[in-house]
Amino acid sequence: MRELMVDMFSTVDGFGGGGPKPKAYWGYEGPGLFEWIHGQLAQEHVTLMGAETYRQMAEIVATGDDPTFPRMTELPKVVFSKTLKPPLTWANTMLIDEPLETAVPRLKAMDDGLPMRTIGSPSLVRSLFRHGLVDRVRVMLFPMIHGAEGEGPVFAELPALAMDLTGTTVIDDRLVLLDYRVTGDESLE
Repeated sequence: MRELMVDMFSTVDGFGGGGPKPKAYWGYEGPGLFEWIHGQLAQEHVTLMGAETYRQMAEIVATGDDPTFPRMTELPKVVFSKTLKPPLTWANTMLIDEPLETAVPRLKAMDDGLPMRTIGSPSLVRSLFRHGLVDRVRVMLFPMIHGAEGEGPVFAELPALAMDLTGTTVIDDRLVLLDYRVTGDESLE
């Protein structure tokens, strides 16, 4: 059975991509972060995303020259959308327009052992959480506070969930990766 992992990049006060950022990764890019990103791409997995993330990433990969782009294209991808129509331009991408609550359990039941990971797609991630489909959550904490300027907290509007911490990693002496297994909501009562 496949595992579904949600990866989120977040400021300390819980903000993701929304709001002003001085530059990519809030200015905290470094060799350790890039090594971690490359290591994740090197692992076989299926990437899940929503329509808006697909549109943005397909365009970036088609016009950019980042060394990770060929690997991103090579990996299998699933995009959930009722607005996109085939054929999709980004190679190795399957379009699913049926409800998450039926499609994702079927994808998880596939016996190829490939884990599934999200990329971006905050509304997709919220839906995956609401339907109880997430097995693991990894949060990369960046040492910054958005404060009053922040928009769209990453975990806003999610159901209450209990999680067990399964690991921590410090990257570049600045970033902290927290790895959790979702255990459900029974311990919140």
